[in-house]
Amino acid sequence: MTARLLDGRALAARIEQDIRAEVETFAAMRGRAPRLVVVLVGDLAASGSYVTSKAAAATRVGIASEVLRVPDTAQTGELVALIEAIVRDEHGPADGILVQLPLPAHVDQVAVLDAVPPDRDVDGFHPQNAGLLSQGRPRFIPCTAAGVQRMLVDGGIPTAGRHAVIVGRSDIVGKPLALLLSARPPAGVTGDAAGCDATVTICHSRSADLAAITSQADILVAAVGRAGLITAEMVKPGAAVIDVGINRVDGKLIGDVAFAEVSRVAGWISPVPGGVGPLTVAMLLPTPYWRPNCVWDAPEARSAGAVLPGNPPLSDAAAVTTLPTRTTGMIGPSSPSLPARAQPAPAVVRRPAVGAAVPASDDFPVPA
Repeated sequence: MTARLLDGRALAARIEQDIRAEVETFAAMRGRAPRLVVVLVGDLAASGSYVTSKAAAATRVGIASEVLRVPDTAQTGELVALIEAIVRDEHGPADGILVQLPLPAHVDQVAVLDAVPPDRDVDGFHPQNAGLLSQGRPRFIPCTAAGVQRMLVDGGIPTAGRHAVIVGRSDIVGKPLALLLSARPPAGVTGDAAGCDATVTICHSRSADLAAITSQADILVAAVGRAGLITAEMVKPGAAVIDVGINRVDGKLIGDVAFAEVSRVAGWISPVPGGVGPLTVAMLLPTPYWRPNCVWDAPEARSAGAVLPGNPPLSDAAAVTTLPTRTTGMIGPSSPSLPARAQPAPAVVRRPAVGAAVPASDDFPVPA
């Protein structure tokens, strides 16, 4: 058996094409292009490259973007103050705000991410957005998880009633993806068309006999950041294998899946690079002008009548002309109404105490 290649670059290009027309609609309505502001702390090469990719993709579809570079010596309070200034539009209009991860070890990541208002949190990391996703009414979804779901649907890979195993329990990929795949589909749409209705198992660094679990998967997602972790004997013949990991080995980027050997067993497989990575960027693009970035709101789903609760299709002229506004930025039709310049509650510091055990790396994957 030779696995079918899931080409993330080609799918990302199609997504960009769909988005371009909607960006033009936003610009015509508001008299300017939607604008994304990215905060980049330090000079980590991988983060810089990723931010460059986001900015380039935004430019291709007509979204304005600005990267605010901050030295890695910045303290938590300084970063929170910067985000508050961005929210006040002191750095220009900010329809979407993104803090590039990881942050330096001395920074309280929770406090910084919680400072981003939930209605401009395009990464979907704010607890309000995480809660909305868990209730099946998403506003913003972590882009890598959204990209994996979109890849499955585009590849014609059945999800309804299938067993999906996700290796990795991060807030960025594992947890939100589990919610997406196990969710009920919107009214009038099948589970397969929406990438939903799966039975989901999450594995992590403490899971016993990982191979016994992964070999049962119809859909296997590897998101741990460990090169070659998933080998052929861990894969069910004909399964769809999605590789989210990115690892640099001997100057080359490779995933969490032993690609060559698993390709001879799997039915579908995503490569690294060129698989989930381009989709992570593409699924971010709709968010600065407040389109939900989930499969349920993809053009093909909307044409089939799928509409998220409270979310009229942007292609509907009546809905477009009645998008609500706020003092700074916009709230999309799927978003609960928020007061202008709404401020999040003070963050609760949840960093481990000095000397406390730190979770294993598979709990915090880096998207490829």
